[in-house]
Amino acid sequence: MSSTISLSSKPYIGAGNGSLQAQRSTVITRRADVVATPRNSNRFPGLTKEGIPHSDLHVGEVVERQSRINKLGLEDTSRSKPKFHPGFLEEAYEGCRKICAEYAETFYLGTRLMTEERQKAIWAIYVWCRRTDELVDGPNAAYMSSSVLDRWEERLHEIFDGHPYDMLDAALTDTVFKFPLDIKPFRDMIEGMRMDTRKCRCHNFEELYLYCYYVAGTVGLMSVSVMGIAPESLVAAQNKYNAAVYLGIGNQLTNILRDVEEDASRGRVTDAWREFMKEQITRARFYFNLAEEGASQLDKASRWPVWSSLMLYRKILDAIEDNDYDNLTKRAYVGRIKKLLVLPSAYRRAATPPRLIFR
Repeated sequence: MSSTISLSSKPYIGAGNGSLQAQRSTVITRRADVVATPRNSNRFPGLTKEGIPHSDLHVGEVVERQSRINKLGLEDTSRSKPKFHPGFLEEAYEGCRKICAEYAETFYLGTRLMTEERQKAIWAIYVWCRRTDELVDGPNAAYMSSSVLDRWEERLHEIFDGHPYDMLDAALTDTVFKFPLDIKPFRDMIEGMRMDTRKCRCHNFEELYLYCYYVAGTVGLMSVSVMGIAPESLVAAQNKYNAAVYLGIGNQLTNILRDVEEDASRGRVTDAWREFMKEQITRARFYFNLAEEGASQLDKASRWPVWSSLMLYRKILDAIEDNDYDNLTKRAYVGRIKKLLVLPSAYRRAATPPRLIFR
């Protein structure tokens, strides 16, 4: 399950026809432009679990490979574990920690609830995700080309083969040799960056779901093996990984709703807009409910940060409602005191043993 990592997109919301335009994603929260206020509000069909069947996303392949690596105890004779000097690795992980602390405060605070080894691994994953995103949305985005992403994917394979390019890559290399991580979610995130360069409009929820999977659901898949599964869990592995994807989808939808930018010349809060926002909030909460069932299946030491993340993102949706659905002129914000008050509740939920039944 993902804890608090989430890539926030810059969607254009054309509520008149229910379409959403997703611009480039970024680990650092940015705001979005509103194309128009809704002229009418047509309710979307009954909610289903998957905007796209996870079989089409080949999530099962990730489950199978990561489970196989885990059973082998990471002893893969086809690749040799690189030998890094302890001081070099310490410096590499410290670099990752500093980046997380500087650019993702809420995420960083969540990692501080983890064990030391898991903290380091999640920091390394976060930094790789951030660097990947900055290829298309960073200061050098003007020089972006397909060949840049191709080379980045080659570097990813080198990381997994034990040949990192630089110190930050080395932290991820060490992580993939310590935890049963599969390369597919990382490659899928790069594909999401390619999607950024090719299109900006999602014409239906299936397309938006795919985008959310690429930039956030993948992080859930990356994180499951680091977080670990409770030994007493009897739920099928596929269901746990699906729940990790759902948490990423819910986080990303919440980011989109939170980060709509004020644009008084093109958008204003109307009853139709409020109705539209209510529907999207319902959709985000739906995926959080599905993710909740997976959070309870994690290793006991990992459940607290994941529950904290889930509950904090729900608070963002509450804040949008408290603002009377005005995310055009007001930004939904969860203050530090409210964040701290979430932690005891999240701890109590984390202490609950894994449930046996998924809806």
